[in-house]
Amino acid sequence: MPASGGSTAIHAASLPGAFRSVAVPAAAAGFWRKLGAFAGPGYLVAVGYMDPGNWATGLAGGSAFGYSLLSVILLSNLMAMLLQSLSAKLGIVTGMDLAQACRARYPLVPRIGLWLLCELAIIACDLAEVIGTAVALKLLFGLPLVAGIVVTSLDVLLILMLQRRGFRQLEAFIVALLIVIALCFAVELVWAQPSLAAIGAGLLPSSQIVTNPMMLYVAIGILGATVMPHNLYLHSSLVQTRAFDRTDRGKREAIRLATIDSTVALGLALFVNAAILILAAAAFHGSGKTRVAEISDAYALLAPALGMGLASTLFAVALLASGQNSTITGTLAGQIVMEGFLGLRLPHWLRRMVTRGLAIGPAALVAGLYGEGGVARLLVLSQVVLSLQLPFAVVPLVRFTGDRTLMGRFANGRSIRIAALLITTIVITLNGVLIAQLVIG
Repeated sequence: MPASGGSTAIHAASLPGAFRSVAVPAAAAGFWRKLGAFAGPGYLVAVGYMDPGNWATGLAGGSAFGYSLLSVILLSNLMAMLLQSLSAKLGIVTGMDLAQACRARYPLVPRIGLWLLCELAIIACDLAEVIGTAVALKLLFGLPLVAGIVVTSLDVLLILMLQRRGFRQLEAFIVALLIVIALCFAVELVWAQPSLAAIGAGLLPSSQIVTNPMMLYVAIGILGATVMPHNLYLHSSLVQTRAFDRTDRGKREAIRLATIDSTVALGLALFVNAAILILAAAAFHGSGKTRVAEISDAYALLAPALGMGLASTLFAVALLASGQNSTITGTLAGQIVMEGFLGLRLPHWLRRMVTRGLAIGPAALVAGLYGEGGVARLLVLSQVVLSLQLPFAVVPLVRFTGDRTLMGRFANGRSIRIAALLITTIVITLNGVLIAQLVIG
């Protein structure tokens, strides 16, 4: 048994342009300086947990069911915190991202299957970003929905510019947009004045979530929008941008600091996700507006509901920031997945254009034929697709991080194994129930 874990195959560096590019202070440096060096990857990952798909599911859940689905958001974020910590540990200990580990440990056929499923998840996520950004452009600037969808193809220029400026600058840009989103919702919640007692009750799970088919559908959409499968691939690569000491002691410290980074960042994601649902519950559900599932409807109704004209504008600004943030991390995840599974390296702009093109087509078609109502339903459906793909990322991650031949002394302990297996069981069970209901209904 290896003492410290390691890869079983020769592999290229993950994200080679940024690999070990961020310096980490020497061992004698203080805790906060080291944590500052490790801060960043968690926030890039957290972006995927508050993308426009979360807006659709949060609005639908809050307006239709009030605060009842807050427990699903809380549970999803707690699950995400553990899964992302395992993802970071895999990358730090083995020097492989999750896609590279799948390539090294699985035969060709299942490996190709996992790659295709992951690409489908990335396209579904990109679909949500396309729709969210296009809706925000329409709300803020009056740009027609189909035109806004086409305009989103130009965001590749933003990504290229940021990547050329260095990885820390990319992380700083992401964090700045996250602050904008959080501040917008903090102000909205102050204006909405939600019931603290109702929020507390909503954080407790209810059996109705499973027995009510419509509530379950939205709940699984929330799960898919919160626990992003491609984020597990992304995080295992991003932690390798830090030039930490590769000794057992250095890896142990890197795991601890990376876990703190991602847990704090996902705490911010929890606030934003909960804020979306709480805002919808306070502004719409209580006044009988239980069918506000479309972002544009929420934009139109927020100002009169809260009695503040600026409420709708802040809502749209946060949506635009969310769409742009998710675009950047989605591109990185796509690059990691393709290079890790296939060993195929494409220029960033080409990879981005392929993924965005596959998302723009369906979004533009649905927007042209069915308008905003069809786009809203497509947005929620994209999150359900993400949830259905989630087990195919979670199972390899849990298996690899519990494998002592791969992880050595860093393999998951008993309590982590039990928690990870419980999460896997919950994810698979909820998806099984959803598929059964869709087939029967």
